[in-house]
Amino acid sequence: MTPPRAVTLIGLGPMGQAMVKELLAAGVEVTVWNRTAEKADAMVEFGARRARTVAEALAAAEVTVLSLTHYAAMYDVLGPAAAHLAGKVIVNLSSDSPAATRAGAAWVRGHGGEFLGGGVMAQPDGLTLPSSYLFYSGPREVFDRHRDMLRPLGSQEYLGTDDGLAQLYYQAVLTVFLPWLLGFEQALATIDGSGEDIARFLPYAQRALNGADDFYAGMAAAAQAGGWGDLAALRMMAAGAEHAIATGAAAGIDTSLTETAKTFWHKAIEASEAAGCPVPTYALIRNPRASG
Repeated sequence: MTPPRAVTLIGLGPMGQAMVKELLAAGVEVTVWNRTAEKADAMVEFGARRARTVAEALAAAEVTVLSLTHYAAMYDVLGPAAAHLAGKVIVNLSSDSPAATRAGAAWVRGHGGEFLGGGVMAQPDGLTLPSSYLFYSGPREVFDRHRDMLRPLGSQEYLGTDDGLAQLYYQAVLTVFLPWLLGFEQALATIDGSGEDIARFLPYAQRALNGADDFYAGMAAAAQAGGWGDLAALRMMAAGAEHAIATGAAAGIDTSLTETAKTFWHKAIEASEAAGCPVPTYALIRNPRASG
């Protein structure tokens, strides 16, 4: 008879709790530890086992998944129990930079453990949605050995042996999402501040996302060729930003996000005029010193 699968999960914020529930639902034995004991107790009610110490948590399973705020927390949590890392696999799904991930991987291996880095492209309540997935990177053999046990956490995208790749891709996607989120909130505030109904506006915002796949593909191809836009297009974008700022200001909202965006088009216009040829915003973002 095949022994039951087991994993330890450390870090029980909203994402960590969601992971515990998905693992338990898939029949995985889960041991949990958290600095706030009450959160661990709550997971026990769902069927998890609570470890009293980090050392006990590490001893409970070969694989320990970390869901922490950043990599500094990994050292805080695992440092006092570093002697217990030998022979263990640390799967760190916390957010941080690629460099911090590579340093963390080296630290774990320096204490005799194995390491996988990851990035969770999902909301806590949507881990298993078709649109959700997890990036992984690190030694292929380590990923292959444990991928089935990790599968309940969501669709898997293995990127390669470089420990920092999962964080590189995770942070790049987050770079798209963060200003988009604020931009949408600014749009909603503009509508509401102008006395219009947000619900009436919503279908038009949703329509604006139609064809986003083709738009991304076109912009990516343009970036590979140096960037999109001639001088006329850059001036059109700068003017559009100014009109959006004026509209938002009239509605009494904070327009600083669009004001920041406008500066990039103005920089590109100035650089294009100085160079006598188009200098796209992508080129300035790719090489900031070119605008200085």
